[in-house]
Amino acid sequence: MALTESFYPNISSPLLADSDAALLDVLTSPRWQGVQKFSRRDAALDPLLLAVAASAGARTTRNHYQHDFFPGAPAESIGRGKRAAEDTNKPQERKRMSYVSRQGPRRLRLQPAVSPHPATTSEIISLDGPSPTSSIEVKCMARTRIPTPHGPVFLHLYHNNRDNKEHLAIVVDPAQYSDNDSVLAPSIRSRSLDAVWSDDETDMDRIIRGAYVGKLSATSQHPSRPSSHQPPITTSIPSPLVRIHSECFTGETIGSMRCDCGEQLDEAIRLISQPTPLPENASSNSRTMPGRGAIIYLKQEGRGIGLLSKIRAYNLQDLGHDTVTANLMLGHRADERGYEIAVAILRDLGLGSELAEGVRLLTNNPDKVQAIEKEGLRVVERVPMVPRSWRHRSHPEAVAGDVELDAGKAAGVTMIGGEAVRGEDLDKYLRTKILRMGHMLPLYLAGGQAAS
Repeated sequence: MALTESFYPNISSPLLADSDAALLDVLTSPRWQGVQKFSRRDAALDPLLLAVAASAGARTTRNHYQHDFFPGAPAESIGRGKRAAEDTNKPQERKRMSYVSRQGPRRLRLQPAVSPHPATTSEIISLDGPSPTSSIEVKCMARTRIPTPHGPVFLHLYHNNRDNKEHLAIVVDPAQYSDNDSVLAPSIRSRSLDAVWSDDETDMDRIIRGAYVGKLSATSQHPSRPSSHQPPITTSIPSPLVRIHSECFTGETIGSMRCDCGEQLDEAIRLISQPTPLPENASSNSRTMPGRGAIIYLKQEGRGIGLLSKIRAYNLQDLGHDTVTANLMLGHRADERGYEIAVAILRDLGLGSELAEGVRLLTNNPDKVQAIEKEGLRVVERVPMVPRSWRHRSHPEAVAGDVELDAGKAAGVTMIGGEAVRGEDLDKYLRTKILRMGHMLPLYLAGGQAAS
């Protein structure tokens, strides 16, 4: 009552109601010690004031507020809207907490994910030697022969410790059919596939996953063994031709002509499968050797933005924007792809490292060359990939015998097959690649004129 009289000296204490005195004590007490009936008037303002202060910082974006960002709220209350702030009124829950957003920065969302196959995590084979990609571990889980219109290839399926995607390697290598070392070039084999996975694995276990030599059949079943030495590098033969290719559902599966991805995949397998001329000083009586190389097929749709964003970007392109602007409008970079896993797979195949064969890289993208060389891959030559329609338009004789562009459906490995992709959408796509992304291709303008 002394506290009441100090605030109301001219009013006798009997005139004050008991409820008024209780309310006065609630409003002036630093912490209410009784039953929790009233909340402090300023308690609900604390998160709001902190949010205003945080919004002035460079690390807070509008995405945090679109995902129920409430500074000071416990993680379990995120997503309940205004109730998250009300829950902090309880004295037992008012403690120092870190700010939480349901959508973290992109650099955090791109960090390694937990492997979906914990049972095989310990079996992953680490890459040898120091390199920028030494923290990435890849393991070839299976290998099989695939007949294609351009000849047989060996499909390798890889797991890794960076993401939960199943990336692929398409290996063209006739030496795989031989079980001896008499071939001109060393075979392109996966070290992780040929390694011993467990002490109790059988020969049939190895054969089923694809760790065999020669051509597998009912009468030919020869399991491979771990390689004890690095195959020698023969400098007198050309380096294998390699393509790092990103998945494109629309171009490869349903034959979209907005891009040339389906054509590029088919063309890469065709070019790698062609016989390769040998130099005059080669220690062989033949003037050519069978084509050999690999295509690393990465699951990074739409230059890394995913199929959903890619489809939305198509709608923006129909509104008049190019592919680069459409990606930027959706909050992505023009190109979000990474090539660390591709380099790790090539090393597992014995390609591109300092102690193995260098590679001839089939690409027009200078950023891709720079990115993989930064990861330590040894590129001895860049081989351009000119679109079939452009090559046919400028040099008709150059494609004679390669593919009949105007003679109906040609055999190929994608929905496009061996045909050339044409159309106004493709021309816009390729022009954007050249003018805005620096791809090293001549830009064929109207009338067949070329500009560098």
